[in-house]
Amino acid sequence: MLDRLTHALRTDHPDRPAVLRHTRLGTVRPVIRRGELADLADGYAAALHAHGLGPGATVGVAVRPGPRALAVMLAAHRLGLRIAVLDPTAGPDVLAARLTLARPDLVLADAAAQAVAGWAGPLARRADLALPRLTALGPVATLGRRLPGCAPHLRPAGATPPARPDGGPETDAVIVFTSGTTARPRAVVHTRDGLAAGLRTVADLVDPRPGTVVLGGTFFVLVPALAAGAAVVLPARRPAALGRQLARLDPAHTYLTPPQLRAALAAGARFTGRVWTGSAPADAALLRRVKQSGAHQAWSVYALTELFPAAAVEEADKSAHDGDGDLVGAPLPGVRARIATGGELLLTGPGARHRYLGEDPDPWVRTGDRAALTPDGRIVLAGRLKDMVLRRAENIYPGLYEPALHLPGVELAVLVGVPAGDGDERLVALVQPAPGTDPRRLREALRGPLDRMAAARPDAVLFGEVPLAGRSRKPDRAAAAAHCARELAR
Repeated sequence: MLDRLTHALRTDHPDRPAVLRHTRLGTVRPVIRRGELADLADGYAAALHAHGLGPGATVGVAVRPGPRALAVMLAAHRLGLRIAVLDPTAGPDVLAARLTLARPDLVLADAAAQAVAGWAGPLARRADLALPRLTALGPVATLGRRLPGCAPHLRPAGATPPARPDGGPETDAVIVFTSGTTARPRAVVHTRDGLAAGLRTVADLVDPRPGTVVLGGTFFVLVPALAAGAAVVLPARRPAALGRQLARLDPAHTYLTPPQLRAALAAGARFTGRVWTGSAPADAALLRRVKQSGAHQAWSVYALTELFPAAAVEEADKSAHDGDGDLVGAPLPGVRARIATGGELLLTGPGARHRYLGEDPDPWVRTGDRAALTPDGRIVLAGRLKDMVLRRAENIYPGLYEPALHLPGVELAVLVGVPAGDGDERLVALVQPAPGTDPRRLREALRGPLDRMAAARPDAVLFGEVPLAGRSRKPDRAAAAAHCARELAR
């Protein structure tokens, strides 16, 4: 897929915009054209080669999603390098510990990342962003605009980049750091072949068309869309500006996280075409709201760092599911699923990670999700194994029951365990009402779903904002449990 993209950027309408941006005044302007993106990738490949980086070298990347990040990825692919993605939401201690497993030969960072690692650290930590001192990880070079105090530029070189080296399909391509602690960090390794398989799966699922507009900013959005001849618009951060983008551009496909969707809907955004969401739970009620706001289809994609994507389901099928748990759809072509002893979902497929760094390869990915398979092979999640609540010697899996709480008027809801002081736990529902919802009417509407929970009925129902955390802004259950404990202690 990356080879196909590199070829397509040069031969398929190189003068057309590749990435667009929406100005404050409402006009749409190209950030970079297709041929220019190909030239930038070649320039970075030549510059990295001039740094002495060759096959097997590791490049740490702390660059915001966009054309430069994609150009570096294409350059690394051409040279046979592997990319280590530096996530500023991991925290400096955890990230530094993880990088002891994959010490980068060069760190590429934009000015914003260097600020987070330096003078802007105290301010960035308020937004849960933190990076260790980058120079402690390895030599640093600046990508894009350079501000005072930044490392020297990595300037695209004019020399012809070297031909791509021969490398087997199991050559490392990307390292993405995932769960773990400073004592036992984990790093997911995807090979060139596995990365290509994941990108093909996205392309086959979404089927972007030439000449259309796609709104989204991640690597798995940019590559299939640009390879197909579509233009990509990076989503605005502010909900009101995002709403103007959607109204002006009429995208055929829109990729947003569930928190972005909720914020856009609250700002009155209207959708078009097909909308895709993932990285955090997306209940049927949220997908219905997206379709009621104009989308032709609304899809929830189940994906992991170790396997992207794994399954997908459209709102109509998700809403029709009347059993316990969260229906995430049938495994996508090539993906196989089975349930291990204890109920954990295991997945494998061509796009699965090759291994964890420092460990032996294993074809099966342990998801950490408790799940069941329907007779026709669809996956129904019952919650995270580690999120189990033990109450009165009974195991309660929140994921089985949380979908029932997402009624009209509910923005987000989680079930958490709060210590009861006698070794037991209290089960508490933290419900975040949608803006403008009458709390009394919502509490009355929740009585039916709560009664149907039988032995899993919560001991208390609290209204309030559900804390979010991490790069994907998933519900922070530990913070939610702490909040509930404080509220109950009043």
